[in-house]
Amino acid sequence: METIEGVPRQALSPGPAARLAPGRRVLDVVVAVPLLLLLAPLLALLALVVRVTTGPPVLFRQARIGAGGEEFTFYKFRSMRNGSEGPQVTGDADPRVTGTGRQLRRLGLDELPQLWNVLRGDMTLVGPRPEVPDLARRYPPEHQWVFRHRPGLTGPCQLRSRAYAAQLDGCPDPEDYYLKVLVPRRTALDAEFLSRATAWNVVRYVARTALYLFRAPWGRDPECRGGGS
Repeated sequence: METIEGVPRQALSPGPAARLAPGRRVLDVVVAVPLLLLLAPLLALLALVVRVTTGPPVLFRQARIGAGGEEFTFYKFRSMRNGSEGPQVTGDADPRVTGTGRQLRRLGLDELPQLWNVLRGDMTLVGPRPEVPDLARRYPPEHQWVFRHRPGLTGPCQLRSRAYAAQLDGCPDPEDYYLKVLVPRRTALDAEFLSRATAWNVVRYVARTALYLFRAPWGRDPECRGGGS
C-alpha cells in the first residue's frame, strides 16, 4: 500500500462517475464560450497584473478530483506566494496569500480560468467544489460519494467559501477542522443541489453567483458572512 510519510494512503472509492445530463453539458458550452470571448481582455489584464506584482507563473495549476475520482488539471490565477508550504486549505487571513491574490480572491476573479475547465468538460458550471487528491482520499467514507459528480465552477459551497475560509483562521489543525466539520456541511449542501440539478437550477445558481460577485467589493452579501451551514 502506498504511504504518505509512513501513513497508509486511503484509496478513493467514490463509485462510478455520475452522468451529466445532456442539457447541462450544452448549457456549459453555451455559457463558457461567450464568457471566455467576452472576458478575454479582462483575463489578459489580470494575467499582466499578477505577472507584474508577483512574478511568474501567472496561472496556478493543480491536480483536482473530477467525476468518478479521475484527476484533471485545474486552473486559476495564482494568488499565493511561490514555494509557500502549509495546510492544503486556505484561511481568510492566510499569510501565504499575496496582496494581489487577496484582492483577486475577494472579487472571485482568480477563478475565471476555470471557464476553460468547464469548456473542456473537466468541470461543469454548477456542482461540488473540486478537491485536491490528498484531501479527497482523507474524506470520511460516507462523504466520498460527492466525487462521483463533476465538480462545478460555482455552487452552494462556493457561495459560502469566504465564510468557510474565515472559520479556518486560528485553527490549530485547519485540515482536521476542514475534514471533520466543513466537509459534512459541504456535502450536505451538494446533496441538496444535486437532488434537483436541473438546467433551471443551474441558471439560478449562475445568477446568484453573479450577484454574489457584484456585491463582493462592499461585503454586503449574506452568503459571504454566514455560518456556511
